[in-house]
Amino acid sequence: MTDIIHLLPDSVANQIAAGEVIQRPASVIKELVENAVDSGATNIHVLVIDAGRTSIQVIDDGCGMSDTDARLAFERHATSKIQHADDLFSLHTMGFRGEALPSIAAVAQVELRTRRPSDEIGTMLMLSASHVEGQEPCSCSPGTSITVSNLFFNVPARRKFLKTNATELNNILTAFERIVLVYPDIAFTLHSNGQELMNLRQGSLLQRITDVYGRRYAQELLPIEVDTALCNVSGYVAKPDAARKKGAPECFFVNGRYMKHPYFHKAVQQAYERLVPAGSHVPYFIYFKVSPADIDVNIHPTKTEIKFENEQYIWQLLMAAVKDALGQFSEVTQLDFDTEGQPDIPVYDPSMNATAKAPATQATPGYNPFNATRRKTGTADWEQLFSALPSRQQEQQEAPSLFDEPSDTNTQAPMAATSHDWTMADKSPVHYQYKGCYIMTAVKSGLMIIDQYRADVRIRYEQYLAQQLTRNADTQQVLFPEVVQFSAAETPFLEQILPRLSSIGFDLTNLGQGSYAINGIPAGIEGMDYVQLLHNIVDETLHQQSSTTDELGQAIALSMARQTAVPQGQVLSNDEMENLVNELFACSNVNYTPDGRTILAILPQHDIEHLLG
Repeated sequence: MTDIIHLLPDSVANQIAAGEVIQRPASVIKELVENAVDSGATNIHVLVIDAGRTSIQVIDDGCGMSDTDARLAFERHATSKIQHADDLFSLHTMGFRGEALPSIAAVAQVELRTRRPSDEIGTMLMLSASHVEGQEPCSCSPGTSITVSNLFFNVPARRKFLKTNATELNNILTAFERIVLVYPDIAFTLHSNGQELMNLRQGSLLQRITDVYGRRYAQELLPIEVDTALCNVSGYVAKPDAARKKGAPECFFVNGRYMKHPYFHKAVQQAYERLVPAGSHVPYFIYFKVSPADIDVNIHPTKTEIKFENEQYIWQLLMAAVKDALGQFSEVTQLDFDTEGQPDIPVYDPSMNATAKAPATQATPGYNPFNATRRKTGTADWEQLFSALPSRQQEQQEAPSLFDEPSDTNTQAPMAATSHDWTMADKSPVHYQYKGCYIMTAVKSGLMIIDQYRADVRIRYEQYLAQQLTRNADTQQVLFPEVVQFSAAETPFLEQILPRLSSIGFDLTNLGQGSYAINGIPAGIEGMDYVQLLHNIVDETLHQQSSTTDELGQAIALSMARQTAVPQGQVLSNDEMENLVNELFACSNVNYTPDGRTILAILPQHDIEHLLG
């Protein structure tokens, strides 16, 4: 009987490893940029074409490699970062597993150009699906340049399930941001299809954060700094008023490495308890420095999951640091120091009581406000003013009742409304608003209860969708244009949805560097904070990951409808309720919002009779 266990070829093993290490183009950029950082580079350039599908190129001015090292770097578990098992407990580099380059070469075509500063000539190495196709001397600058072409060309299933270019580019930007936030002393650039998306110069950490996420963060962040024997915690947390529902950057870094840690995230959330609305997210950028022997990063190939030896202690330290930053922000007020222009209030002197006199008063002792003779000075025949108005009894008899119904009460009413329920009802022109949230009105089958916010979301959603098709939305020009700043990740997405925003009434002018002037806004939202409104639309639709243009338009319409709809608790007049109900039943779907939430419910007539019977 023959043996059945055998060793896999290196090409197969590399392709298996690539399934964990290289999941999408963003994974390639993460691995290559981390290698560039470990090489001691001070300038790193990243160029992508078609969101990494066609080409990814990373250029650095690091230490470079010899021709032998260049060839050996694409062998499995070949690395310059560690030599012994004990080195795993004293890691100071981003990479150490020796799997990134062979995994990339297993699923793409790779061209490597590298030269050490001490060498006069460099080396060019070409690989395809783990096979070396050629190696020869070349002329190149000191450092390394790696070009990855046709990613997943030999794994059709993986390439087929890549998302749209916009989604993959967003993932690339996310991975890129997580690296550049750790190394503000390194200059980075990022180009997509020849267009520069980021140009980050060397500077401070706060400058790097504002360069990546926009200048508005410079006024919203509070510094934190705690140094103990076991751990150093530093970075920035945002003020409570900077909380947002979606899209807030929440970043943890340990020893220069990005990590995901839900337990530490809860510590930050607990520090903001009762300071921000429930469900809101507050931006933070928190950096931990711990001894490499006290953490384990060798858990997953992506190295974003890290175990801490003193996790509970660090949790308490983190929450105390955030609370301390928030406490200092709450105590310091501008009025305590800004005394210029304030009135000079004299200090109270007790000796002044001897000379102070009470003000003189005058009174009429015989005045009686209830004296009948004085009431005659007013209008004696006040009843004549209201003689033309109906009495309360007449008003109750003439006013139509909300609960007037047809005599047929035995019909089983559906829980969802139909056009038959509405058109066949003896509808009362009077509606009742319950607690500023629900509109109650009578229909043929019973009492209809409508959620006013969800109803307005449905109405506005269909209006914005129609405006995107017809492009006939009214624009209200603003007297003084507002300037809104977007991050480098949001800017290319905003350019993509700009025609859609214009079709619903926004008039934006690109000022460069992620700045846009708001010259006009959709008619009807003049009283709103349209700068924050625009930020919310971009944040929500950016994370929708819509695959088609139609889905993107629907996401924009839904985001706009949610933020401009009549809020819960707003009191409406009867005419406003009447218009809202009529517009709702003119929509294509009266029962559900675009995201599937119930708009209305009907309390059947026989249930009302049963409750009162």
